[in-house]
Amino acid sequence: MNIILLGPPGAGKGTQASRLEHERGMVQLSTGDMLRAAVAAGTDIGRTAKAVMEAGQLVSDEIVTGVLSERLDQPDVERGFILDGYPRTAAQAEALERLLSAKGKQLDHVIELAVDEEALVDRITGRFSCSKCGEGYHDRYKLPEVETLCDVCGAENSFKRRPDDNAETVRNRLGEYRAKTAPILPYYEAKGIVSRVDGMAPIGDVSRSIEAILDGS
Repeated sequence: MNIILLGPPGAGKGTQASRLEHERGMVQLSTGDMLRAAVAAGTDIGRTAKAVMEAGQLVSDEIVTGVLSERLDQPDVERGFILDGYPRTAAQAEALERLLSAKGKQLDHVIELAVDEEALVDRITGRFSCSKCGEGYHDRYKLPEVETLCDVCGAENSFKRRPDDNAETVRNRLGEYRAKTAPILPYYEAKGIVSRVDGMAPIGDVSRSIEAILDGS
């Protein structure tokens, strides 16, 4: 089972992809995670991507497609994958179809997480995570039990925020999504593989809606 999760930044694509990975044995392919790893490593492509992401813009097709192509060649992808954060444009959607065809693969579902934009700005600007284990938190919705300690790994004073998680940058990213990414939906609707769920619902409800789509119910 190969799927795409669509939705603006902060809609919960990464959370739902992670759940599917653990519960169904699918592999999460998050171009955002792969790009951030390149940024952290300080590679040439990482430095280029960092400047683009911190400006609230989308990285180039060449960068994203190259990262994804290499990942699709790994053997664990044969069990099925969840694309998170790609494709973002019509050109990328077409490039993805060519890429998958060349590798003997296909998409089974495209699932959009629909959101309220102002609520999403609040969700994103308040989030932070543990730099040791990656556990996510939020200023209003999910604070650690002890202010300075991670609930999961116990690391002290290890919390961090992404530099692009500010209101201005988030609104820029939402604008980019409306202008460039949302219009790819008709491309997949024509193939009859698009479904939508309420991305603002509780995480468990979103998960159940996605599972029902994948199970054909």
